[in-house]
Amino acid sequence: MVRSMQADLVVVANRLPVDRITDSDGSKGWRTSPGGLVTAIEPVLRENDGVWIGWPGGTDTDLEPFTEDGMRLIPMSMSQEEIEEHYEGFSNATLWPLYHDLAARPEFHREWWDTYQRVNKRFAEKAASVAAEGATVWVHDYQLQLVPAMLRELRPDLKIGFYLHIPFPPAELFSQLPWRRQILEGLLGADLVGFQLAGAAQNFIRLVRQRVGHKTHRDLVYLPDGRTVRAAAYPISIDAAGLEELAQTESVLARSKEIREALGNPRQVFLGVDRLDYTKGIYARLRAFAEVIADGDIDVDDAVFVQVAVPSREQVETYKVLRDEIERLVGRINGDHGKLGRPAIHYLHSSYPRDEMAALYRTADVMVVTPYRDGMNLVAKEYVACRGADDGALILSEFAGAADELRQAWLVNPYDLNGMKQALVDAYRAEDRERARRMRAMRKTIRQHDVAAWADSFMTSLTEVPGNHAKTLKPARRSGVDAVGD
Repeated sequence: MVRSMQADLVVVANRLPVDRITDSDGSKGWRTSPGGLVTAIEPVLRENDGVWIGWPGGTDTDLEPFTEDGMRLIPMSMSQEEIEEHYEGFSNATLWPLYHDLAARPEFHREWWDTYQRVNKRFAEKAASVAAEGATVWVHDYQLQLVPAMLRELRPDLKIGFYLHIPFPPAELFSQLPWRRQILEGLLGADLVGFQLAGAAQNFIRLVRQRVGHKTHRDLVYLPDGRTVRAAAYPISIDAAGLEELAQTESVLARSKEIREALGNPRQVFLGVDRLDYTKGIYARLRAFAEVIADGDIDVDDAVFVQVAVPSREQVETYKVLRDEIERLVGRINGDHGKLGRPAIHYLHSSYPRDEMAALYRTADVMVVTPYRDGMNLVAKEYVACRGADDGALILSEFAGAADELRQAWLVNPYDLNGMKQALVDAYRAEDRERARRMRAMRKTIRQHDVAAWADSFMTSLTEVPGNHAKTLKPARRSGVDAVGD
């Protein structure tokens, strides 16, 4: 037991909120990771002097608990076999496509499932060893869906919350999973199971009733041991105030001006920012942009598209193929429609720090967020937060969770290429007054429903679940901003 790391709040996630880096002098250190989860959880963790349990990446086995930038962190080791079978395999080749409406064909391998169970058990045991008596443990995301029940068995005194950051599929898709009942029972170890959208929570309740046989009523599940589990929606958000402040700094405004000049001072800049993932709809949106150029609705002398594709799961073959396809498409579009010194698309396969992303958001006249399926997509909210002058236009997939809140965006069906083309043209041609009206309403929404409100809402609900008397935790304060959303 790591006594120095005992805590009343324990966050359990697949990854730590930091990445290992090597400095110019060869020494190794850590830096805060990109990702919506880090942005959302860091404030509440700091306020409650909690600990974060997670994998730092790689196969190091000698890492001890440490403190970084005021956060107490407990690294979990993972062997190469576990990386391949738990992370790349069951988590990202089985669950990820299954939970994203079969955007790719999920693979079902028994050895992957065995490794998934083994890794979940190790995470649960570590959480049990560092949680104080009556502590609150907050488990995150699809890689650790068995942890709540395993932890409940080890430490029945704990208050356990689970939050799923990606979509939860309907019964007809989830039922394909050979281990569907075990996953449902794993989640039922929590007192509160949180989802991005109400529809996902309803899918879960329906599956528990059908596949496990427990009595349910609205958002509650009644277990034979007398416990009650609540399943409800808690749409995740961003530190809107912090990002808005960053976007107004002199350095970010100057960098935004530099970016526009580097692009040739086009009248309008289109921007896409995504992890390089097949669920994000990058290929379709670039194809739609190429077609509106070919149709003569947009001229490359007047507008340019900047696509940032953050490297993701580079070792997985599906992602390697996707990268090749997109890079070939960009080359073809620029060859067909670009001019000397005026490419139609600037493609950036890299990740960027938060101030650079804020500058890009400030530069973009039209933000294009068109995933085939997304739990939330924080990029859309980050863009809105940066538009301090209530300008700019957001084109948003109706299949992103953010569409439920940002109703004033130009909403599109990413499977409808003609509809996407029309949205590109409509946003491009929209009058300033129309853009301001839409943006003003969306900015009001994200100010009222920021990341602090999200964390506070989840924690408050956790204490209110019948039979659960969790210790009172301090509310989160608004802090940093992330470069890339979920």
